[in-house]
Amino acid sequence: MDWLRGLFDERREGVALFVDGPNVLRDEFDVDLDDVRAAAAASGRVVSARLYLNEQAPGSLIRAAEAHGFEVITTSGDVDVKLAVDVAEFVLRNGVRTVAIASRDTDFKPALELAGREGVRTLAIAPGSYGRSDALRSAADESVTLEE
Repeated sequence: MDWLRGLFDERREGVALFVDGPNVLRDEFDVDLDDVRAAAAASGRVVSARLYLNEQAPGSLIRAAEAHGFEVITTSGDVDVKLAVDVAEFVLRNGVRTVAIASRDTDFKPALELAGREGVRTLAIAPGSYGRSDALRSAADESVTLEE
């Protein structure tokens, strides 16, 4: 059975990046979306980059993120729920090698664990040492803290 999983893993490629906007794009972190993408790209070619925002996000932020190549997802509900469901759906439906989540929120630990159980490598990207979640770091195969 391991040979079958190995065959499937060889067909997987790229990194899917999911960014928790409300928890990453805060003034105290001074995060640049290009730095977040670069952290994900260190694990492979970024094949999907999504930024999740609430419906009150300023249009200028949305336009800037789109100009940087991010697909912007806005939601009237909880950003965390939408992002976590999208990660799970992406893992189960797409042949991606790595899932990267940029956040400081421990709510995404189950999404990282699901990806790991499905044979997908996981990367937790923290917006700074102050915003680093030990739970996300321990759930991920690899972790990166911006500014370090």
